[in-house]
Amino acid sequence: MKLVIAIGGNALLRRGQALTASNQLASVRLAALQLARVAAQHAELVLTHGNGPQVGLLALQASAYADSHSDLPAFPLDVLGAQTEGMIGYLLEQELSNALPPGRQVSTLLTRVEVAADDPAFTHPSKPIGPVYSEDQLQTIAAAKDWKRVRDGGGWRRVVASPQPLHVLGMPSIRWLLEHGVVVIACGGGGIPVARLPGRSEMRGVEAVIDKDLCSANLAIELDADCLIIATDVAGVCLDWGLATQHVLAQATPEQLAQHSFADGSMGPKVAAACAFVNATGRRAVIGPLEQIEAMLAGRAGTQIKAALPWAAQTPAPAASQPRPAAAPDSRP
Repeated sequence: MKLVIAIGGNALLRRGQALTASNQLASVRLAALQLARVAAQHAELVLTHGNGPQVGLLALQASAYADSHSDLPAFPLDVLGAQTEGMIGYLLEQELSNALPPGRQVSTLLTRVEVAADDPAFTHPSKPIGPVYSEDQLQTIAAAKDWKRVRDGGGWRRVVASPQPLHVLGMPSIRWLLEHGVVVIACGGGGIPVARLPGRSEMRGVEAVIDKDLCSANLAIELDADCLIIATDVAGVCLDWGLATQHVLAQATPEQLAQHSFADGSMGPKVAAACAFVNATGRRAVIGPLEQIEAMLAGRAGTQIKAALPWAAQTPAPAASQPRPAAAPDSRP
């Protein structure tokens, strides 16, 4: 069975935790134990991961350095994304290697992902990165830097451009490693965004952060994966969030999910990614908590999303006309 597992920011930093190396390492170790059990049962496994908190922190550090050295520009987001892909990939690779049986190889790939240079996302930032700020912090930091921002739970986060991923570059390398039994870590943080120069074949990095769930769906489709798992810190796709009728969907079709609106920057891209994979392949996608990943694979946890469900007639999705905030504000991307 060929699996693509997209690990949300919760695998690296729990909500409310300080972004420290020790906190990230402790969270990665817990994630590695879960993932190692899955890897032991499946010969072909690709892991992707988020980088929202990490790339946001690096962007802050780069900006602070540039502010104190007026003759030096801050590093662009594509370079910072590559740095986080190496950092997080290293942590995952090491802890997975420690948890897997001797001889099972793990490899981290810096992965470029093509986007369109004229994607409308460049003029409409929507991707949350960095820490969650209080109202007071926002006034001090975000206003000074002219950031676009969005609400995240009880606080605020910076948002940046998030263009649609078109094509994962380096697919032959990923396929070769999978064919040789290697657990592959790729497309970290949605991959490094690159675009073609007008009228030319050369690529250049662009100032953006790609959504890792949408990129993971593209990767899973290109690999012809048997299942896409989007692991986060909520029980699944939640309807009626914040109301007395709040509930998690145990199963749904893409058509049922299309009747609802889900928040940009949190559950929205996850649902879109899962539905894109199901529609393109006819195979299953699952959204749910990382700590229940084995149960998710077995169909006993998370929201199971399939092209056609025999139980759909018995448990239809609520009508789209019913007003509701549709999704829980899940973990950082």
